[in-house]
Amino acid sequence: MTTRTQRLDELPFTGKHRRLLAGSGVGWALDAMDVGLISFVMAALAVQWELSPTQLSWIGSIGFVGMAIGASVGGLLADRIGRRQVFAITLLVYGLATGAAALSVSVAMLIALRFVVGLGLGAELPVASTLVSEFAPRKIRGRVVVALEAFWAVGWLLAALIGYFVVPLNDDGWRWALAVGIVPAAYALVVRFGLPESVRFLESKGRHAEAEAIVRDYERSAGTAPANESQAVESPGSVEPVAPAEPAQRVSIWAPHLRARTAALWIVWFGINLSYYGAFIWLPSLLVAQGFDLVTSFGYTLIITLAQLPGYGAAAWLIEVWGRRVTLAAFLTGSAIAAALFGLAETPATIIAAGMALSFFNLGAWGALYAIGPELYPTAVRGSGTGAAAAFGRLASILAPLLVPLLLDSGGSGLVFGVFAAAFVVAAVAAFTLPERAGTVLE
Repeated sequence: MTTRTQRLDELPFTGKHRRLLAGSGVGWALDAMDVGLISFVMAALAVQWELSPTQLSWIGSIGFVGMAIGASVGGLLADRIGRRQVFAITLLVYGLATGAAALSVSVAMLIALRFVVGLGLGAELPVASTLVSEFAPRKIRGRVVVALEAFWAVGWLLAALIGYFVVPLNDDGWRWALAVGIVPAAYALVVRFGLPESVRFLESKGRHAEAEAIVRDYERSAGTAPANESQAVESPGSVEPVAPAEPAQRVSIWAPHLRARTAALWIVWFGINLSYYGAFIWLPSLLVAQGFDLVTSFGYTLIITLAQLPGYGAAAWLIEVWGRRVTLAAFLTGSAIAAALFGLAETPATIIAAGMALSFFNLGAWGALYAIGPELYPTAVRGSGTGAAAAFGRLASILAPLLVPLLLDSGGSGLVFGVFAAAFVVAAVAAFTLPERAGTVLE
């Protein structure tokens, strides 16, 4: 007999899927907006508070310390108390902390609050991608998850707009920018009461009646609900027309059949985090250091950010045509070339062109990475597996902002982006070793 997860896998993409994607995507965009805003705040505070490169590095890095912890803990909690619950909690945590950060009166206070913000941000991303991947129809699952990741570009674009129009207004512009970050706290209610819990998670916990009700809700949206649906949903003790899944058995992500993919996934996460956050968190500040004024550097950053959207679009199409592994490796290779060119760029035209290429390929790679991660693990450890990989990657995002000033002193922008290009190459090689899971059923 057909299982619930098989019924979900074979459904067409319906209005229920769109609402789940949009609901999760808004949370994703708010996450990106928060991460992106700090790069503009750093550039403003460097002038206003006369901060040293070391102080700026810690403001940029401390959030990623929290994200590393949050990603690991969030993934574990998602496998125990549910994807939706953790998703809502993370929005509440980082929304309130970001709002409080707007009231910072010292570097120490800002650093402490950015750590708390990071806890929420780090936990949200792997949990949201896991939730969406577990509902997406099998034939377009990768494309749907890349579409979710594309909301990151929307959020980063919002951050760039706020950075361009709000931060330079006056000395309190950066405070108003951070105050906008309290929006996720309110949106947590939408997630908690408006999005469904994962059917696979519910079945793994033996909550079959709840799982059946959600599946039938999606079937009604597609016009394929069985005729006796009301009896099955209202009477959990009755005979169901489908075979319930067996409770999932927990395994280690380092079990013999999983360890190779786990190691490769961790390498990809480390390389892409090191290069992405090293480049984009420092981008406005690097442009200011090259002699551009604050408004001009923010304007260039805004233009460069726009290229993220077509990058996601290309990845969303290619991931079902080329497959996960080839798409991810190709975009990582493109990112390496773009990073090397950016390090050599000197004129405004070449800076913008190389920066847009880096945005295009880098964010396309992010989309493919989030699509492939949840597919590598069985239900019982899917949240833990994706969360652990994200947590390891966050170690690189902690290191990256601290590494940039040292590399600048040693060899300038050429060395900085040369290191980032090398990291992308290593990540691309690791991506080629991952198993191809396009079109397969989630374990």
